[in-house]
Amino acid sequence: MTESGVAMEQHKANEGKNKYAFACSFIASFISVLMGYDTGVMSGAMIFIQEDLKATDTQIQVLAGVLNACALVGSLTAGRISDFIGRRYTIVVGAAVFFLGSLLMGLGLNFAMLIAGRCIAGVGVGYALMIAPVYSAEISTTSSRGCLSSLPEICISIGILFGYLANYLFRKLPLIYGWRAMLGVAMVPSVALALSVILMPESPRWLVMQGRIKDARSVLLRVSNSKEEAERRLGDIKAAVGIDKGCTDDVVHVTSKHHGEGVWKDLLLRPTPPVRRILTATVGIHIFQHATGIEAVLLYSPRILKKAGLMTKNQQFLATIGIGVFKTVFILVAILLVDKAGRRKVLLSSLTGMILSLVGLGVVLTVVEHSPHRLIWAQILAVVFMLSFVSSFSSGIGPVTWVYCSEIFPLRLRAQGASLGVAINRLMNSAMSMSFISLYKAITIGGAFFLFAGIGVVAWVFYFCCLPETKGRALEEEMEEVFTKRGDKKPPKQHAVEMEKVEI
Repeated sequence: MTESGVAMEQHKANEGKNKYAFACSFIASFISVLMGYDTGVMSGAMIFIQEDLKATDTQIQVLAGVLNACALVGSLTAGRISDFIGRRYTIVVGAAVFFLGSLLMGLGLNFAMLIAGRCIAGVGVGYALMIAPVYSAEISTTSSRGCLSSLPEICISIGILFGYLANYLFRKLPLIYGWRAMLGVAMVPSVALALSVILMPESPRWLVMQGRIKDARSVLLRVSNSKEEAERRLGDIKAAVGIDKGCTDDVVHVTSKHHGEGVWKDLLLRPTPPVRRILTATVGIHIFQHATGIEAVLLYSPRILKKAGLMTKNQQFLATIGIGVFKTVFILVAILLVDKAGRRKVLLSSLTGMILSLVGLGVVLTVVEHSPHRLIWAQILAVVFMLSFVSSFSSGIGPVTWVYCSEIFPLRLRAQGASLGVAINRLMNSAMSMSFISLYKAITIGGAFFLFAGIGVVAWVFYFCCLPETKGRALEEEMEEVFTKRGDKKPPKQHAVEMEKVEI
């Protein structure tokens, strides 16, 4: 075979491995479809639930937000569980928990059962939001990490779109069956996900933390672009864990199995200056992702559209489908840009578009509220600004939040650091979901969006000052350096992990 022929064969082989890494990340990210579906379908189902069960506005707010409040439990425990049983089986646990929650919601004999189902499903959501970005980041190469770590967000958007479609398709069923069908159908993808996990490999980084060097090498050879790249990545991971790069054993005995011992102390009680900055960036980016109003638009879009003058359920549901389509399509923009333009530029551009859209939406809704006449132009502009808001969110802050937080923590702190971020994210999501109706009743619907715009300005300043660029940085060796400043004391070098050869 000629030299060019060999190069062509190598290129094809590399391309196949990249596709394999993409497929693994997509399957892992598919758990996020469940969370997105629940968000999308609940926006319409709440209208029918309130009518069928005679629920008050307060009960509806609790119903909307309790899932994310309970996701705190899932997210805070998922990190420790994923360090113990592995990233792959944590996905199975999350899917099984969500299946049980969907079953209870689908039955929905009364409001109490509905709340119980939402709580259980919320735990599954917590698992999903923590584990999908971590798995994707740990299996991807440096050049594709941003793209693959964005997959959970596009799966969330696909789920939201499916939820909006389910609202539209099931809206004409008898009231007693319609909203139950909307909620119960989520059981199907839960089962499909749990079964598909058998096709995925375990995270190579988790395997190295368990001393399973041979298994980790096998996975890296399948997801890397070349054998040389796989060996380099394996060496970096071994060094991060504390195993000698030159160790050639297939299995080593690791005296500390990295099941998460002492991590919370290193994160919260005695963090190094770089880890403290990483924690600040994580907390801030997760808070601002929801404090800027995305939950209000996604969960309460039919109510917002009704305030703008779209009166019929058909008009409202068709408009929400448009929102779902735009949200899904514009995530592709982020996936294309995040590894080229960098995280900071994408985040700041996204926030700028969101702020302008929020101001426009606030103006339109304020005009409508004070006008005695139906304003067609205001209805059109309200839809346009809602579409531009979700498009701006999806092309930046939506997916890049998960990319950024999944890659900045050191290996030993990554799973539980990510779980802490998810807990904060769900707390903010819950707070926004459970307070929006009360908020707009207190300060008007337009005033609520002006408030979100003001928070967006604060978020822009925070992102600019506290989030350094991470594009192209090696996950194991360079990321902590990004958050290191002059004058920081260098942490003492970790002692090499004690190893002993294990007979195979």
